[in-house]
Amino acid sequence: MPRRTKLILAIFLPIQVVVLQVVKNFPEFIETYYSQGIFPFLSRIFRFLLGWVPFSVGDIFYLSIALFALRWVYKNFRRLTKEPARLFIDIAATLSVVYAVFLLLWGLNYYRVPLHKTLELETDYTTEELIETTHKLIEKSNALHRSLGFHDTVKVELPYTQKEIFERSDVGYQNLSEKYPYLKYSPKSIKKSGWSLGLTYMGYSGYYNPFTGEAQVNNKIKTYKFPVVSCHEQAHQLGYAAENEANFLAMLATINNDDLYIQYTGYIFVLRYCINEIARRDIDTYHQILESVNPGILKSYKEMRDFWESYKNPFESLSKAFWDQFLKANNQSKGIMSYSYMVALVVNYLEENPI
Repeated sequence: MPRRTKLILAIFLPIQVVVLQVVKNFPEFIETYYSQGIFPFLSRIFRFLLGWVPFSVGDIFYLSIALFALRWVYKNFRRLTKEPARLFIDIAATLSVVYAVFLLLWGLNYYRVPLHKTLELETDYTTEELIETTHKLIEKSNALHRSLGFHDTVKVELPYTQKEIFERSDVGYQNLSEKYPYLKYSPKSIKKSGWSLGLTYMGYSGYYNPFTGEAQVNNKIKTYKFPVVSCHEQAHQLGYAAENEANFLAMLATINNDDLYIQYTGYIFVLRYCINEIARRDIDTYHQILESVNPGILKSYKEMRDFWESYKNPFESLSKAFWDQFLKANNQSKGIMSYSYMVALVVNYLEENPI
């Protein structure tokens, strides 16, 4: 690449940052022209082109980038002392291109209109409302647990393979699209990640690849969580970048699925969020309310905790710290802690849409 072109691209990097700081103040503009305009078109193209491929193209893409970066460092190491200015321009030019592509293919979704405004939901709720919602979720979860033919003390086992769960995962979105057309999900592009072991050690259940539009799911996670993670990553494919919003849409997609097993996974998923929020607000009520949850459901929670504990390592903390900063840099001011915002969506949604 000519030196002049590299310099122009390098200069364009801070310009992009400045322009983004201005544009992010106009979420309605981003919502109309990008999140519900350009992005759905781009996302469908990628899902159409790569959805049929049986393996994750994105995983291969990231591996190629990593190998290329190592090769570049090896070849340019000596330039650190001899040509630091030119080296800096090369790096800035590369970052400029990557950042521009990231924003175009995905990143602007972080600055769209918040989901609670789109759904016309309040974000405030009282502890009493939280407790009432949690009681309803416990009643529903316990009832589904029994209707699936399991004793209250027995952990529910899903009778599906991961491939079969993928095949069923979009049904809830199709049902939701009758009321919310923008949640229509087609075509499908969701796959097991080839880096599942690495994802597990980093503490992640899945990820969305913004450069290939593929939804990646960690194939080592326990089955009861698999449908929820699948729907979470599909929410990202629909343009919902915020993790809390993707979690909420995953809950909606699973509880609106026609399959009772998948409904069950959605209810116990959101129930855990609400119970944990009660623990943060009123520990005595938390212990009381926990006694009304079927022991079989609590066994599923324990199984998931034990799974993550078995892979706990120092690198996970570093990975989570990086992700926390990434979220904060992309319009999620509370970083990883912003996940708790989902509880507000749940309480207010279920108030208007009783289960």
